[in-house]
Amino acid sequence: MFEWLGENWWALWLTAFLAFAVIEMITLDLFFIMLGGGTVAALVADFAGADLWLQIVVFCVVSLLMIAFVRPVALSHLKKGPADQRTNIDRLIGEQALVMEAVSSTGGLVKIGGDVWSARSSGGVLPAGQKAVVSAIDGATAVVSAQPEQATQS
Repeated sequence: MFEWLGENWWALWLTAFLAFAVIEMITLDLFFIMLGGGTVAALVADFAGADLWLQIVVFCVVSLLMIAFVRPVALSHLKKGPADQRTNIDRLIGEQALVMEAVSSTGGLVKIGGDVWSARSSGGVLPAGQKAVVSAIDGATAVVSAQPEQATQS
């Protein structure tokens, strides 16, 4: 079997590509797919008749170039989009919240949309009934601050 693998390095490159693709599907970080691109380049080099050492060099160079140049561009394209298409907790930032239970820097409760969230204030104590703005989400806690017009009236 080892002699067959020594004569057919394409099988190793193909297996490595499939392994990187599966890991990428699990992590969704666009890192392992860049390594997969390197394995495809090494596979092409093998089919072109390159020696093993050259295939390894091609794998390393193409993988590093893809990680350095392609991945940042791909990540920036994935993260850009209009604000109205924000998802999950990103869409809550900037939303109005109603203070249900006084919110201080240590805790409290706010209602955002139809959901009640544990909250903490980024500045001062917010009494029950006051409207606030969500400035961040920290785990399962909304970080809120007084609305600008209410902050100037106080």
